[in-house]
Amino acid sequence: MWSQHPPKNVSVSISPSGVIVEGDSVTLNCISDSNPPALNFSWFKGGTIVGSGRIFIISKISSDDSGEYKCKSINEHGEKYSDNVTLNVMYPPRNVSVLINGSGVIVEGDSVTLNCISDSNPPALNFSWFKGGTIVGSGRIFIISKISSDDSGEYKCKSINEHGEKYSDNVTLNVMYPPRNVSVLISGSSVIVEGDSVTLNCISDSKPPALNFSFIKGGTIVGSGRIFIISKISSDDSGEYKCKSINEHGEKYSDAVTLNVMYPPRNVSVLISGSGVIVEGDSVTLNCISDSNPPALNFSWFKENETSAVGSGQRFSALQSGRFYCQAHNQHGSQRSDAVTVTVLHVAGLNVIVITAASGGLFIIIIFIIILILFIIKKQRSDKAEDLTVKENDLYSDASQTVSVHDKPLSEPDSASDALYASVKPKNVKGKSPESRDAEEVQYATVQHYRKTETKRAEENECQHDDVRVYQPDAAVRQSNVQTVEEPSVIYSSVK
Repeated sequence: MWSQHPPKNVSVSISPSGVIVEGDSVTLNCISDSNPPALNFSWFKGGTIVGSGRIFIISKISSDDSGEYKCKSINEHGEKYSDNVTLNVMYPPRNVSVLINGSGVIVEGDSVTLNCISDSNPPALNFSWFKGGTIVGSGRIFIISKISSDDSGEYKCKSINEHGEKYSDNVTLNVMYPPRNVSVLISGSSVIVEGDSVTLNCISDSKPPALNFSFIKGGTIVGSGRIFIISKISSDDSGEYKCKSINEHGEKYSDAVTLNVMYPPRNVSVLISGSGVIVEGDSVTLNCISDSNPPALNFSWFKENETSAVGSGQRFSALQSGRFYCQAHNQHGSQRSDAVTVTVLHVAGLNVIVITAASGGLFIIIIFIIILILFIIKKQRSDKAEDLTVKENDLYSDASQTVSVHDKPLSEPDSASDALYASVKPKNVKGKSPESRDAEEVQYATVQHYRKTETKRAEENECQHDDVRVYQPDAAVRQSNVQTVEEPSVIYSSVK
């Protein structure tokens, strides 16, 4: 007869043996040697009872079922525990995620590390990185050194082991950077005309978007905000503009854009070329000056109180009296100048053109001054002529003949038939030989004399005719300086 004893040699058998994969069905069997046979069994996982009976079945095992198991066998003589057995449940990657190492804010130029985290058994050894739908790297860790805005986007990783694979959720890399590609957009017509409304828009690429903008003309700040509006623009607004875009990571200026404001002619005036006093035969040029954009190329000249134009072009030659003005034209409009006065004066046989824009007393003063100047010029010419006549008379008085001057008042001159003609031989000119003097040009002159009484000798009543020969050493001087003396105040001499 067999002796009775408590359980001994208690053990657990696992079925199926080998690799247990998540989802499998696993059977644990508690084996013991006892007499009488044990009829009471308990199952433990760790220190916790998870079941009873000789057989413990886990259907669709999961990784949570992994762990150490043992059983306890009991009969009326005692109890005994088995050794622990381990259930190592294999499973594919799960809970895959991407961890971004570094600060929360990624700025252009930083170095960024992406780490692929996954839960799997056995641990995954194969990883792939994707940006969008494109593989950009491999390995559990993906490093982007000196990250740029082009690296911004959605990233994910894929974890793989022998039991399966799994993708992580997407993570977004939002790379911050200061403003760049800053430019000014001009809204409106391509041609800006004075009086238009013009809008300048500051465009920039930055992250986060720039919220601080300034507009600069030349070196001066003229506005702020993304949009700068110039209502009723004027030519003073012409110039170069640029904007500055600012965010918390930096700032940048745009290139300059030019506002070229068109406007019709203005400040039209007439400029006088040359002197204000013009002698007859000359002309005075009137020049039409204007300020316009684009520059005026069409000019018309008018005389007041006349409907038709008297000339065209920027310059006009005035030859007659009147008030003249010009009109400048460009494609945006026209404007006329104030009139200037052209006055032709006739003074002592001279025609003089006077140009003035003055009126009233000032005009009269200007005319008076001009007349006074002309009178002085004429007087100077007359004095020079008299000096030349006196020099010629001195030449006559130096001739080698006897000349007597009447002390008494002279009678009226006889008729032309009473003219006395005599031969006058001048003195020898110093330094001249008789031969050279004979070669001189012969000068004929008429010498008029007055008779004191009518009771002269009969022979004196007769007309005596002879040649008067004057030898002049300088014929050129004689021809230019000799003038006929006609005034009655001249002293007449008798020739004996």
